Amino acid sequence: MITINPNVPLINFNTLRVGGVARWLAEPTNINDLKELISWANAKNISYQIIGAGSNVLINDNGLYGLTICMRKFHGTEINVKTGLIKVSAGEAIPNLAKRVAKAGIHGLEWAVGIPGTVGGAVVMNAGAQGGCIADWLNSATVINKKGEIYEIDNKQLKFDYRHSSLQNTEYIVLSAKFLLKPSQNPMMISKQTNQNLKSRITTQPYTFPSCGSVFRNPEPFKAAKLIEELGLKGKRIGGAEISRLHANFIVNRGNAKASDVKQLIEFIQKKVLEKHNLLLIPEVKELGFL
Repeated sequence: MITINPNVPLINFNTLRVGGVARWLAEPTNINDLKELISWANAKNISYQIIGAGSNVLINDNGLYGLTICMRKFHGTEINVKTGLIKVSAGEAIPNLAKRVAKAGIHGLEWAVGIPGTVGGAVVMNAGAQGGCIADWLNSATVINKKGEIYEIDNKQLKFDYRHSSLQNTEYIVLSAKFLLKPSQNPMMISKQTNQNLKSRITTQPYTFPSCGSVFRNPEPFKAAKLIEELGLKGKRIGGAEISRLHANFIVNRGNAKASDVKQLIEFIQKKVLEKHNLLLIPEVKELGFL
């Protein structure tokens, strides 16, 4: 039987290090755990919320009601070095997966090494970086609904778009994903490119302070970071939250920031960019627990 803990502080369950308390929280490691949690929530007639590594979320200072299911311990990876077919559980970290397949001489995930999230979250939001994204390589995703029913959904059915999939704002929980990559490549060359991509991200993005990753989607053909930087907003602070001085599309926690500080800063940026360019920046970060 899986443990369901009451009143768990969420500050250590998200990369921005903000947010209140989860009324109930559990960390499943397998499908049976997850089915048990769904049944428990249904029996109590309460909602459940899914989080992974917490790298693309802003959690309300008032916390989260209902049951919070953290998938970061939901592990398992199968790599077929001959076919390039990879089956990976939702809780696996994307950077670790990228490094593993590179060492196996499999091409396709070099771009993903710097994304600080889990496979499940990456599939839901169609995570991408450095010219690549999940939609380019995903074969299918296996999901479970609130009735405990399991389905496999192929790439086309997921209706991928820029930082979007049809799984967003649905009841489905991602259990695993299948990627069809390119096998029989040079492991040294693939690993070299992967490491170069990681170095590039580390040197151009703020890794020394807690953050939630990129805050806004890019309003193509423009880049959110450039629009914000041109307004001279780097270093702007509200409370403990600051627009990164290294990369303007990041908000960092400079110490004891509150979620409300971050939200105010997001709205401040939106207002300034709208006034100057008549463009409304759309947040990439997902707000949890806000009305």
